[in-house]
Amino acid sequence: MQNKPVKLKNIAEKLNVSVVTVSKALRNHSDISKQMTATIKSVAKEMGYTPNYLARNLSSKKSHMIGVVVPKVAHFFFGDITECIYDYANEKKYEVILTVSQENPEKEKKNIQTLLSMQVDGLIISITQETKDFSVFRTLIQRGIPVVFIDRIPPLDNINIVEADNFGGAYKAITHAINLGYKKIAHFAGYSDINIGQERFRGFEQAMKDNNVPVMPYWVSRGGFGEKHGYDTFMELYKAKRLPDLIFAVTYPVALGVYMAARELGLKIPEDIDVICFGNTKVQEFLSPPLSCINQPVSQIAQNAVQLLIDNMNNRENYVPKKIEIDTNLILRGTCINFNSK
Repeated sequence: MQNKPVKLKNIAEKLNVSVVTVSKALRNHSDISKQMTATIKSVAKEMGYTPNYLARNLSSKKSHMIGVVVPKVAHFFFGDITECIYDYANEKKYEVILTVSQENPEKEKKNIQTLLSMQVDGLIISITQETKDFSVFRTLIQRGIPVVFIDRIPPLDNINIVEADNFGGAYKAITHAINLGYKKIAHFAGYSDINIGQERFRGFEQAMKDNNVPVMPYWVSRGGFGEKHGYDTFMELYKAKRLPDLIFAVTYPVALGVYMAARELGLKIPEDIDVICFGNTKVQEFLSPPLSCINQPVSQIAQNAVQLLIDNMNNRENYVPKKIEIDTNLILRGTCINFNSK
């Protein structure tokens, strides 16, 4: 038979102090002396006490928990940003409960419901690439639940947003490529109904227009944000004998799909086909050749998201939603550094 969970009253009875004293000591409250706090924590540890984060503080009515919903974790961007959210939330004395939608809108809704049932104080959400029904997010807003959307944003008014400058980043990448001499440029784009797909395409298109370079319809492919899209699209263009000189990939995984296809076909990067992508990971440094990219500062996005959510949670009545757009920068490695016309 398992032992019953140790409660605050058990610790209080052993030390002959009040439950309030034990509760305050475990939260490092200034009312309790350092010596008493150390004693209570030591006894709590000996007794095997585990905090019940669902038991709300009676005075603050807060759980000090933040719920996070992301499409994937086996993904460089979302893996990195989740770790950063954990770091900044913990600095602010908040626990993080992570859920993963796996690019499934129904799981996304279920995750949100689960987190709310766990009494989180607020939510940080990046929507799935398949999400079309935004009613669950409207309900959150109507109920006054603090929410910050990151990276992938639903098309709703009066919401908190933290994202990279998707338009500006794409514009920088294409302008750089054109300045090198590239004219035959393809864009392996994401879904057009997701903000990052829309804005990165818009940046690509505007840079081409501003530099009088035509956008060829067969060099713009919309099909997702993963390796399969990059691989399949490259193969289709190769078979049609329509390979461009340069591919601008909407994400790093799409660029990785391009690398896989080129290697399979015996084509060399950047000599036979050049590549640049939106999104930066440490792994890109170890590709052959290392992949140039537009860097979206993950740490800044996470820090701003956590702080914005805390601001919202601390001022629910008079809070005005904000949009924060983080600037991007171009990182040049072993691709898109010289003009490689075939």
